[in-house]
Amino acid sequence: MTEPGGARAGTGPRLRRAPAGGWRTATVREVDRPTPRTVRLRLEVPDRVDHLAGQHYVVRLTAEDGYRAQRSYSLASSPGDPLVELLVERLDDGEVSGYLADVVEPGDGLEVRGPIGGWFVWEGEEPALLVGGGTGVVPFVSMLRTARELGREDLLRIAVSTRTAAELPYADELRGAGALVVTTRERSGIRPAGRLTAVDLVPLWEPGQTAFVCGSTPFAEAASQLLVGLGVPAPDIRVERFGPSGASG
Repeated sequence: MTEPGGARAGTGPRLRRAPAGGWRTATVREVDRPTPRTVRLRLEVPDRVDHLAGQHYVVRLTAEDGYRAQRSYSLASSPGDPLVELLVERLDDGEVSGYLADVVEPGDGLEVRGPIGGWFVWEGEEPALLVGGGTGVVPFVSMLRTARELGREDLLRIAVSTRTAAELPYADELRGAGALVVTTRERSGIRPAGRLTAVDLVPLWEPGQTAFVCGSTPFAEAASQLLVGLGVPAPDIRVERFGPSGASG
């Protein structure tokens, strides 16, 4: 999902020890491009450690001269999926994203490490409100697929902000789950272009939910402020940010 110079950020302490895996050489099994600026990779990872929804993987590239670059990408697949699914946004100056988007083909090998992360995870037990911007929806797709496997889609409510409908990854899957989709650069039905507002979130929030927010730093900060303004307790809000992204709303 992200390529912010490798930076990822969450808030608050870890809740418990989450599963973690070491470096593996994965085999690329599927490659497709669901939106103009993204590539979807499905990887076969040997001796894989099953992940929790909301965790991520690191992809590492090594040049012939030994130079290495690595970036973190959220998992879109559920733990029950036999393959690991990553969505990569192609950045104009992205060392890793450019290679993954333009060069990688089925059958190629990739160095990966994961799963990683223990704060921004959903285990399929508690109700949750998911608020994503642009490619920040990727971990929520993993949560949604996990909920579907458990027969507990009723636990999730989803709000998504994107610049245009064409730029939203997993749009059909999210809409099929009843997600509210807000477009900031174009009209959506009778709704004019505009950012996500507190009015949008009021019908989705219920006491007892954990709120997950994921997107670019400006989006994550704005969405978190909306939730706090609505009275959502700060300890119930988990935030994951990534660097500048043209896909965020």
